[in-house]
Amino acid sequence: MPSLSFTPQVAAAAVAALPLLRGSGKGSKGVATLAAAALTAAVLPRAIPRPQPPVDGAELRVLTANLLIGRADAESLVSLVASSRADVLFLQELTDGAAIRLQKAGLDSVLPYQVLEPVVYGPKGSGIWARYPLRDGLAVARASRSRPVARLELPGGQSVQLVCVHLRPPRPSHSPSGAARWRTEMATLPGPGDVPVIMAGDFNATLDHARFRQVLRTGYVDAAVQAGRGLIPTWGPRPGGELAVLAIDHILLDPRCAVRAFSAHRLPGTDHRALFAQIQLPR
Repeated sequence: MPSLSFTPQVAAAAVAALPLLRGSGKGSKGVATLAAAALTAAVLPRAIPRPQPPVDGAELRVLTANLLIGRADAESLVSLVASSRADVLFLQELTDGAAIRLQKAGLDSVLPYQVLEPVVYGPKGSGIWARYPLRDGLAVARASRSRPVARLELPGGQSVQLVCVHLRPPRPSHSPSGAARWRTEMATLPGPGDVPVIMAGDFNATLDHARFRQVLRTGYVDAAVQAGRGLIPTWGPRPGGELAVLAIDHILLDPRCAVRAFSAHRLPGTDHRALFAQIQLPR
């Protein structure tokens, strides 16, 4: 299952290898060409911007980042929040120490409303910061990996449901039940509703995983794909490094919303990119 995450890389390698088959038999070259075409057809649409719904409601700027057990640089993150003028910040792997450092760096003065579930140490902590008031959100199981949740109240009277997501990775090599647990967690993600829902975080899944595509079919769109940036990788093996290889972090939203901008940003201290999306809501 984890190998499915590398489908874009396999597609690129298949296309690059075609010139090397020039001297091979027609059968081998034909099969390779068909395989390369099929893989390209599967991944290329992610780089093509989709038509956006004609909406003119409030705009919402959203950031999400995995802090790598609280190690991400707090000042860099707060600087990104300020420069992007983010209205909502989703954080995964939030520790008590990271929350304190973010507060000292001035995050609370920019985004004064919070729903936090940090931990002393480990990857299970998460939090939501917002520019506008937060109320009780969707009902999810206490053990769910889609936490915390909150309802954002916008100045014009509109509201949005927010869900911070951090699914555990499907690692059968490390745990025989890893893949089954990941599928269960994916199945427990809340569905859409009358009020627009935004789910953001580390899904530990790419668009090549069938289970993740099933979540989209319940009534969500991926902000990166909508903006034609669906091939941007969000995770790499080295914290703060230039190399990122897999797109496992996502911002999912109601298809009635329009995506006006999307970008990924390096964040010192973590192996994940921070993702930004500028979203326009329906009235």
